[in-house]
Amino acid sequence: MTATSSRRLAAILVADVVGYSRLMEADEAGTLAALKERRKGILEPVVREHGGRIVKVMGDGVLIELASAVNAVKAALELQRQFAVANDPLPDDRRILLRIGINLGDVIGEGSDIYGEGVNIAARLEALAEPGGICISAKVHDEVRGKIECGFIDLGEQSLKNIATPVQTYMTAGPGAGGTARPLLLVQSRPSIAVLPFLNMSGDPEQVYFAEGISEDLIAEFSKFRSLFVISRNSTLSIKNRPADLKQLSARLGARYIVEGSVRRAGNRLRIAAQLVDALEDLHLWAGHFDRQLQDMFDVQDEVVRAIVSAIEPQLLSSERNRAMRKPPENLDAWENYQRGSWHLFRYRREDRQLTLDLFMRAIELDPGFAPAHAGLSYAYYSHIILGSSPDAAADRDQALIAGKQAVNLDEYDPFAYVALARAYMLRTDHEAALIASDKAIRLNPSFALAHFGRGHCLWHQGRCAEAVSSIDEAMQLSPNDPMTWSFMASKAIALSLNGELDQAIIWSRQAQRQNNAAIFAHVGEVCALGLQDRREEAVDAVKRARTTMPDVSVSHLDKVLPITHAPSRETFLRGLRSSGLPE
Repeated sequence: MTATSSRRLAAILVADVVGYSRLMEADEAGTLAALKERRKGILEPVVREHGGRIVKVMGDGVLIELASAVNAVKAALELQRQFAVANDPLPDDRRILLRIGINLGDVIGEGSDIYGEGVNIAARLEALAEPGGICISAKVHDEVRGKIECGFIDLGEQSLKNIATPVQTYMTAGPGAGGTARPLLLVQSRPSIAVLPFLNMSGDPEQVYFAEGISEDLIAEFSKFRSLFVISRNSTLSIKNRPADLKQLSARLGARYIVEGSVRRAGNRLRIAAQLVDALEDLHLWAGHFDRQLQDMFDVQDEVVRAIVSAIEPQLLSSERNRAMRKPPENLDAWENYQRGSWHLFRYRREDRQLTLDLFMRAIELDPGFAPAHAGLSYAYYSHIILGSSPDAAADRDQALIAGKQAVNLDEYDPFAYVALARAYMLRTDHEAALIASDKAIRLNPSFALAHFGRGHCLWHQGRCAEAVSSIDEAMQLSPNDPMTWSFMASKAIALSLNGELDQAIIWSRQAQRQNNAAIFAHVGEVCALGLQDRREEAVDAVKRARTTMPDVSVSHLDKVLPITHAPSRETFLRGLRSSGLPE
């Protein structure tokens, strides 16, 4: 600190205009005039009324200092209410929405400016908030609880960029939140999920701890998926004597999706049942039960938790994609554009290229800091290069790497960002960097099937085929009903063919071809293996079926988009393709 600076405790409010660049591009003069009007007519009077001061205006954002957390939250709620009223007569594409973050912390004052970690945390919380919403730190929550007529959704501990320690975070909900007439349930940009305490159905008090342990471990495992908002354990434990109405319960927790279950012991056998419910739509999305011999309690707990998470996560994302597909395109927010883009991406259809890219780009336009959209864009460039539907593969290869690196820069804890970056590195034959990125994704979330698959895919490009098969098997075990199952099987078939396990390669390749959305690569393992076995008639038929999927598939195309850097493996691969009769 300098001689003119001072340190003090303050409530810091950071607000930012959502989609500022889009508004300016559409109507620069009109946007500037509207912002000036909102500042004079709403912002300045509200701040003044609540005893605060505007520290500085930063283009599309504003930094405000207030004397108390209560005044800060009241000011934020009033700002969102008045902005909502002003937006009401406007079309959707001209509405000015705010995100607001509030923190209570130490600041350093220097002249009229303030800075320090207290300010930095408020800025990071703003980035987490919904359009029209407010995010607050635990310190603010403790100060305002019971003093403001507003509900709060516990988002758990959030890792904020450049902040060393995770911050317990809350989002406002209920009457007045965001200034809109929304129900108590505040639907997040990402799907929110609550794991209820599992019920002990055994009549054995010792099983209570086991049931609660499963719930606690499920919360921990789901929290590793950056695509989910997971309601904290404290919040779910607070409604242990829960109402029968799941809609009412989900509203109290702020969660669209509910996981509930039970544990029943009979002698030396244990049955764990679980189900996933979309509480808003009153839909049962998945249900399953697991029967186990009760030997090592902790081993059983770990195994069952992993099985439940692996079954639920793809079902939940599939539900989100289907929900996004049902909405009119003009009403999609960033998350829904991302989910719709993912739906098209994992169809692996050449004709979907531009639509897929446009959806991810639209998600980024709506929320430039949304890391999964950048990761999806990177993966889309990769996919359409290997499908042969890229008009300029060199340019798209560069874009894949740029988008992948941007995803990691925006969220260094997102495993999907590293999966996408790994694929971008593979396109450049930098398989070592791809393997490092894949391993990072697995360390962040050991239950993420796509990360294990990406690792295996990378390994056989390096000639490490047995290791590749092991990683791909791990992916299939983690997510046996994954929409990407065909590609897991297809990649395993190629690895087996390169490893000389030709009969197994044919079996897995044909199994891949029977899956939904199977693309050209489902055929490659069979074509290669039949060529290596000199089974001419079957090879001709396999090539014919492959060319039905992709009429212009050729040896040179597969050599280019599956860049095997291990010379003996590449020689085996090309010899098998050529011997099968695949055109050069």
